[in-house]
Amino acid sequence: MTLHEAIEKLLLQTGRPMTTQQIADELNKNGWYQKKDGSIIQAFQIHGRTKKYSNIFDRDGSTVSLIGQQKSKVKQTKTETAKQITKTQISSANTDLLEKVLMDEKNFKNAAFIDNLVPHTPGLYCIRILDINKLPKPFNTFLAERQHNIIYIGIATESLNKRFLNQELRANGHGTFFRSIGAVLGHRPPKGSLKTKKNKRNYKFSPTDEQKIINWINENLKVNWVEFCGDLETIETELITKHKPLINLAKNPLALQLLSDLRKECVRIANEQ
Repeated sequence: MTLHEAIEKLLLQTGRPMTTQQIADELNKNGWYQKKDGSIIQAFQIHGRTKKYSNIFDRDGSTVSLIGQQKSKVKQTKTETAKQITKTQISSANTDLLEKVLMDEKNFKNAAFIDNLVPHTPGLYCIRILDINKLPKPFNTFLAERQHNIIYIGIATESLNKRFLNQELRANGHGTFFRSIGAVLGHRPPKGSLKTKKNKRNYKFSPTDEQKIINWINENLKVNWVEFCGDLETIETELITKHKPLINLAKNPLALQLLSDLRKECVRIANEQ
């Protein structure tokens, strides 16, 4: 990741303008960009790089924001030496940047190492597979035909930690992706497990199978997310329509009938008498 890409990602995820010193401090902490000589990033380097990419960044003295990012000032406290900005949302003018940050493979992390990283904020997430041949046939062939490794795109309207991490990847709750990938991998819910439940469609796998699915996820998937509080539904629709992830059914012009049939089979088994 280049320095200006790291600055873009930071400003998008924080959702607010920052001073050059704040940006330098955060990038030194998160390690998204590292200088070849191993020295720390300085505020003057942020100044120079953001000035060079004036098509991406707005400048107001030492404060940097993304073009189109809304800004509002707050009172300076005694301990603050730089101008502070309240947290804002990324405007619709920056949805292209949001997609760029979300879909950039350089930003993805192994699914096994994110449990302490995913925030309790709204946003979008994307799931890719490291090796498409780890999918059973014919799903690996279907994905190869799409010429990418994207298997799911989703949104969390309240909390990425709850929806994306816990429900979709860790089976804590009812995750659409988790149920789908479990079915693709050949797992089925216990017979009659939904018979006494009010919701007759949210099937779950046995604890043993859930752990097998989680292990497979940790070994084979990489993920990325972006915090965002705007029109999540519209952006999700646009991304799914454009990228056609393998496991998405809703909003997907290439939704797989085979996957839909597998999910129906799971529902039938879970409701058997």
